Amino acid sequence: MPVFYSMRKLTNIVAVLGVALFLPLTIFAAGKPIKPEYPATKQITISSPGNPVGLVIGYLKGVVIKQLTIKGVNMLSPSGIFTGVSLQSGKGGTSYNSKPVSIRQEKNKTTISGIIYGDNDLQVNETWEFMTDSHKINWRITREYNNDAELDDTAFPKWSFNNTSTWTGGILDNGGMVWCKYLKGVNDTYGVHTGGVTLWNAKTGVGLRIKTQTGNGQTAARYSHSDKNEFTINHVVSDDELNQRYNLSRFVNGRELIFAPFKVHKGKVVVNYELAYVNYDKQYSRGKLPGIDAIAVRELLNTTARYGVVDSRITGGNGWLSNWKCMHEPFFAQIGMAVDDPNYTNNLSVTLDQERDEAIKPDGRVLSRWHNVQGDEMPGTYNKKTGYYEAMWGYTVDSQTGYIINVCEQFDVTGKIDWLKSHRQSCENALGWLIARDSDHNGIFEMMNNSRFDHTSSDWLDIVWASYENAFVNAQMYRSLVLWADCEQTLGDTEKAKYYSSLAAKLKTAFNKPIEDGGFWSAKAGQYVYWRDKDGSTHGDNMVTPVNFAAIAFGICDDPTRKKIILDNIEKRMQSEHLFHWPLCFDSFKQDEVSGGNWPFPKYENGDIFPTWGYLGIRSYAEYDRAIALKYIHNILQQYNKDGLSSQRYSRVTQLGQGDDVLSGICTTITALYSDIYGIRPKWNRMGLEPNMSPELNGTDFYYTLRDTAYRIRLSTGEYNLSTKGFAVSSKEDFGASQKGNHLSYYHLNKDSCILNIDATAKSINLTVNKWSSDKLSFTIKNPGRVKGEIKGLTPNSYYEITAGNAIKKVKTTNLGVLSSVWFSSGKLDIDLQRL
Repeated sequence: MPVFYSMRKLTNIVAVLGVALFLPLTIFAAGKPIKPEYPATKQITISSPGNPVGLVIGYLKGVVIKQLTIKGVNMLSPSGIFTGVSLQSGKGGTSYNSKPVSIRQEKNKTTISGIIYGDNDLQVNETWEFMTDSHKINWRITREYNNDAELDDTAFPKWSFNNTSTWTGGILDNGGMVWCKYLKGVNDTYGVHTGGVTLWNAKTGVGLRIKTQTGNGQTAARYSHSDKNEFTINHVVSDDELNQRYNLSRFVNGRELIFAPFKVHKGKVVVNYELAYVNYDKQYSRGKLPGIDAIAVRELLNTTARYGVVDSRITGGNGWLSNWKCMHEPFFAQIGMAVDDPNYTNNLSVTLDQERDEAIKPDGRVLSRWHNVQGDEMPGTYNKKTGYYEAMWGYTVDSQTGYIINVCEQFDVTGKIDWLKSHRQSCENALGWLIARDSDHNGIFEMMNNSRFDHTSSDWLDIVWASYENAFVNAQMYRSLVLWADCEQTLGDTEKAKYYSSLAAKLKTAFNKPIEDGGFWSAKAGQYVYWRDKDGSTHGDNMVTPVNFAAIAFGICDDPTRKKIILDNIEKRMQSEHLFHWPLCFDSFKQDEVSGGNWPFPKYENGDIFPTWGYLGIRSYAEYDRAIALKYIHNILQQYNKDGLSSQRYSRVTQLGQGDDVLSGICTTITALYSDIYGIRPKWNRMGLEPNMSPELNGTDFYYTLRDTAYRIRLSTGEYNLSTKGFAVSSKEDFGASQKGNHLSYYHLNKDSCILNIDATAKSINLTVNKWSSDKLSFTIKNPGRVKGEIKGLTPNSYYEITAGNAIKKVKTTNLGVLSSVWFSSGKLDIDLQRL
């Protein structure tokens, strides 16, 4: 959502220690910090043949990693990599000023012990062990505290890289990212509760992966822009999860410390860092994407899309700069589908778990937002411990549907039945809360506000006074009901599945009625209006694009004539204004329909360009006119190359970026490239392809990983190929496929209703489906040996003639339309079925 707010400046409270601690080459002592210099003596090199990564360690006085080289290029600043601690009293120490150390070198192993620093209050004794091979360097730090203590900070260790341009950013092992260009000011700091990171430079293709593993603690990290223009990473290892120093802030301006003081206990703490070179261009390749700027796609999905991960358990569509996440956005699982990183997927699952436990009220109401500080909430709704609250602008009812849609689509990505079961009651409660809001039983669900004169919002457009019967929310509700009905069916409750399906059907009928009959369709305006006040007046006939795109994309509008009217009109307006992306509306709301922050037109939610809902536009055009869909995909990639999409929105007048609340959701046009052009449509029990290809994209070839299985996907118009180590399937139409052992299931049109099951003796199954209808099927199996086939979805109680090579036989289907047969193949077998 576009959070409408004024950014408050945090009070500049910086302890003397917070300023001084861990400045480069700093030892803490009474008075002015001492900055020793290391001559080029007493140093050892950690390297291994074939490994592009090497370390140079200085130990003349204390110990420090002076160089971290990749292919011979040093990535570190003179500050290097070191360890240290700081107490709240200001006392502490670093490995720079440790006592003389002992070094033992063996084959591929170097041990540095006796790294002792601190004072009587707290003394630290560390051992550093390095193991090398041709692929990685393992650095194990064993730290022993001689007392219990409360640390104000720790470097465990601190890494100082040359400057903020050394790396483009870092991909975090919670699926998020740190973008160095967002650490603009000195001591701007972003902190997360995870330690692993893959640093990369998009220009050189060089990457460095730092994996973390603790023996008896938890790892966190903060990323900062130092006063020497360095890019620094400070790892922290603690017994318990760290609290934030400033409210719930994960990002702060001008402050190096972001985590609250924490306790350590007498004894040992062990952490292991695995350092490995990453060929970024190869490892993060998006494959062969003819007609598409594949580099821009890669970078957008590794930056803008991931930026919405604020921290572990906080995955959203705003971002960490503003410390905001909104529940009333239904596209997080789709972002994860396109990012294709199990870390993002796992983090979204636990995010939804946390929201289930902390953001859903007993009556099923889903709170709308998470934020680090108070100020945007309805009075009395902000939870200082969790950060969840109701937005001050009104009850955004689409947080109900956002939660449902994300859970359902996430289930299709993960395939975890037990996880879905854990959300069953909360999803039913969230749906029930909104289902109960149909007071007149007309099938359309009502908002918490009754009129534009209430001056409150009811959805994502948070300073537009949409009320009572809201078409945008109801289109999302339709999608929620359809998806959840499928989930109930999967969980085995047919009655509930029918119940939710019936509600969806009733809503669809009511929604599509003319406005004169209580629906949302305006034949005169050629569009769906936005909302109806309780007094019966209708509002928002100014072509509100999310409303009309949602109606088409979510399937509540399936009338070809209406689709054509809407989509032709929108494209005509786009061409007349030469806009690179869709605005929220084409004409102005009336002044009494919006907050003053939306006036005069075009301004903010009253006419500016918000690409956040781009995926709905791409989905709407993908089947109607793919050229138009591709045009706006190209446009958003070109805009990314200009400015990184580092804005909340774009001015309708200048088409320049505006807004401090940079939105990660601005990436959804490209997530739709994967879901609606390439047709990546996983289901909980299979991989699915439902492409909408154009000739210019022919020859698309890339790998996609789903649930630890790498699928090779090759696409051209009318020719779709999906393969793994265990099978290869090709078809001219949409399909899904799954394999277990020697069993392959083919789902025609990616539906559960038409399935071909194949059991073969061959280790790998090669299947080509040539034709599929209820009367005639044709497919080819290119495997030698015995093949058992079972086909579901045929005409019940009917005879089919099966031709398999030279063999012909007649078989009758069951009363469920199932047919079974066994064939023998010498290597290639053509099988045809014809209903008699």
